[in-house]
Amino acid sequence: MTEFKQRIFSGVQPTGNLTLGNYLGAIRNWVALQKKYESIFCVVDLHAITVWQDPAALRDATREVAAGMIASGIDPKECIIFNQSQVPGHAELAWIFNCVARMGWLNRMTQFKDKAGKNKERASVGLYVYPDLMAADILLYKATHVPVGEDQKQHLELARDIAQKFNSDYGVDFFPVVEPLILGEAKRVMSLRDGNAKMSKSDPSENSRINLTDSRDTIAKKIRKARTDSAAIAGTIEEMADRPEARNLINIFAALSDQTAGDICAAYDGQGFAAFKNDLAELSVSVLGPITEEMKRLTDEKTYIDQILKTGSEKARALSAPILKEVHNIVGFLQS
Repeated sequence: MTEFKQRIFSGVQPTGNLTLGNYLGAIRNWVALQKKYESIFCVVDLHAITVWQDPAALRDATREVAAGMIASGIDPKECIIFNQSQVPGHAELAWIFNCVARMGWLNRMTQFKDKAGKNKERASVGLYVYPDLMAADILLYKATHVPVGEDQKQHLELARDIAQKFNSDYGVDFFPVVEPLILGEAKRVMSLRDGNAKMSKSDPSENSRINLTDSRDTIAKKIRKARTDSAAIAGTIEEMADRPEARNLINIFAALSDQTAGDICAAYDGQGFAAFKNDLAELSVSVLGPITEEMKRLTDEKTYIDQILKTGSEKARALSAPILKEVHNIVGFLQS
């Protein structure tokens, strides 16, 4: 087996605007990880079409996500950045994994139930089997680690199950058993309007989220309008367990300032949220303002982003081709 250093794979869907949740829950962590791991970061446009997308909007969103990665500090000279659809091996390996995964495994996937809701009979087949594609995304490159949010752990466990079953079915030790990387404060950023709901691109309320395309003034206004409660800030995060909106803002402050939630509670113990929100607004603008401005500059240069994605796709195809060829050999496909 070819030796290589530890490798990570992760991706973001190009649906709607990138949010503070995408930044704190994923992209910011990737910036730190790229120096330690061989890193592959993907705009997962195949995943996006599990629900209908306007084609022109999908192309624009793909460029925007790539621009967001680069503006946040992902270095295309050090990492591979590409869009998923340009590496056919993702879809090809996903089909093989469709034949390895079991129906019972997919029936347990809670995200399908959440996204399909009461209309699951009308949901696309792609939405149902996309965890198999997610496994293919990772294993096509024999990634050893995946930075994930808490809500993606179940899908990573499925990828591990698929890798183990493939190895067992064919009597090989080929695919690695991937390990999760869950890092930092604010692992899961919640809505600014409802502390029990994840910050989402699809929420109808613009005030529920901070978009990475928001201006500095808009970021500050959204923080100041964020829902809290009338009680003072407690000295420990444990004392705020039943105050989801307040706890969410403290977690965001902690993540943006590279502190712990406990540090923030101790600093603001006994204070109300007026001064806290002003400080959080200033902090958010200082961290996110340069990113949003660089994103706009990059998205205005479409040819630059397109070239980054083209180069990344070529690197990804070169990296994955020998792995997929060996999968063909293991499965028994006749190769010319």
